[in-house]
Amino acid sequence: MNEVYILGGGRTDFKRNLKKEGKTIRHLIIEAGKKAIDDAKIDPAEIQAGTVGNFNAGQFTKQLQLGAFIPEIDPKLRGIPTMHTEAACASGALSVLLGAEWVMGGFYDVVLVVGAEQQKTMSSLDGSDVLGAAADYHNEKPEYGDFMFPKLFGRIAQIYIEKYGATEADLAQVAWKNYAHAKLNPLAQMRDADLTLDCASQVSDKNPSVAPPLKVSDCSQITDGAASVILVSGKYLEKIGRDKNKTARLLGYGHTTDYLPLDKKDAPTFSIARKAGEKAFRMANLKPREMQGAEVHDCFSITEIVAYEILGFAEPGKGVELVKSGATTLPQVRPEKTKATFRIPVNAGGGLIADGHPVGATGVRQVFEAYQQLTEQAGARQIEDARKFLTFNMGGSLTTSVAMVWGRD
Repeated sequence: MNEVYILGGGRTDFKRNLKKEGKTIRHLIIEAGKKAIDDAKIDPAEIQAGTVGNFNAGQFTKQLQLGAFIPEIDPKLRGIPTMHTEAACASGALSVLLGAEWVMGGFYDVVLVVGAEQQKTMSSLDGSDVLGAAADYHNEKPEYGDFMFPKLFGRIAQIYIEKYGATEADLAQVAWKNYAHAKLNPLAQMRDADLTLDCASQVSDKNPSVAPPLKVSDCSQITDGAASVILVSGKYLEKIGRDKNKTARLLGYGHTTDYLPLDKKDAPTFSIARKAGEKAFRMANLKPREMQGAEVHDCFSITEIVAYEILGFAEPGKGVELVKSGATTLPQVRPEKTKATFRIPVNAGGGLIADGHPVGATGVRQVFEAYQQLTEQAGARQIEDARKFLTFNMGGSLTTSVAMVWGRD
C-alpha cells in the first residue's frame, strides 16, 4: 500500500454563527478547502479527488449534494470525482479514511478532504430532533423523548457509575480540563468562557442538569464549522521535493460498526468500538501508551472517560483515575507532576465540549489537530515532542468508531 501523508490543512473559527453572517454550509466548505490548499502550497490543479464529511445538512440547511461545492473552492477542481460520507458524528473521520484508502490503493495521489456542518439554523429543540437521526430514531425516540442524545449518554453515565462507582464530580474533571485547554486555542468556540472545577461539579442556575448525571458543562456545543486536510502519497511528496519527515503520516487505522440502538450494545465496555482502536494500534505496530497525544470524541464528558478505556489508555473502570491524575491535561494548564505512570494530553484544543462540535467536521478537525501537533504548529497548546498521535471519532451511541494513529518520522 502507498503511504499516506498530510500535506496541509485548515479550519474555521467555531465560535461563528453562519446564519447571522448570511452564509451557508457552501461558504464553510469553500473557506476550509481554500485554507487547506493555501497551507499545502500546491496548485489546486494537482488535486485529483475530493470528499466531504457531513451528517445532516439535508435537515439542518435543506442542502445536500455537498461534493458539488468542491469545484467552487477553485475552478481547477471542476470535474474531479467527489463523494459525501455520512456516519453521524463519525462522518468526518470516514471522509479522511475514504481519502486515505484512495491514496493507499493507488487510485489518487492528492485528495482534498473537507468536513462541515451548519447547525445554528433552528431552535435547540428542533436541532436535537435532527441529531436524533444518529440514533435508532423510531425506536429510541419514544423511549427517550426530546433531547435524545444527552439522555442516551446520561444513561451510559448511569451504567458506568453503577458499575464502577464514579461520581458527577469525576465527570466534571473532563469538562474543566477541556474548557481550560480551549483557552489556549484561538479558534475554539468556548475560548472566552470560564469554567471552574467547582462550577462544573455542581448543578446550579448557570449549570443546570440536562440528563442526570450530565449537566450543561458535560455536553458538547451546537456549532457551525468546517475543517480540511490534503492527503497525499509518498511518491507525490518526492515528486514535488517535500521532506516526508516534516509532516504527519498515517500509521494505522481501525473502523467498526455496532448495532444502532444503545440497549443492544455492551455499555460501558463497548467491545466493538474497542476493536477499532485495537486494529489501529496493530496496524501501526504501536501500543496505546506510546502515544504522546490524542484527540478523542468527548460529545459528553462520560464519552471521554469511556474512550480512555476503549483505547487502552486506562483499564476498565480506571478512566476516572486517569483524568483525575492529570495525565490527560496539558502541562501548560496543570504543570505539577502527574500521579500516572505516563502523560498523554487529550483534547489539547478543547475537544468537542469546548472547541466545538460541528458534527460532520469533527473527525476532520481532529486529524487537522493531529497534523498541527505533529508539525509543531499548535501554538500555546503544543504538546512537547509529539511524535505519535491518536484520533478517535465515533458516531451515534458508539455505533460507528474510527481510530487513526498518526506519526512523524
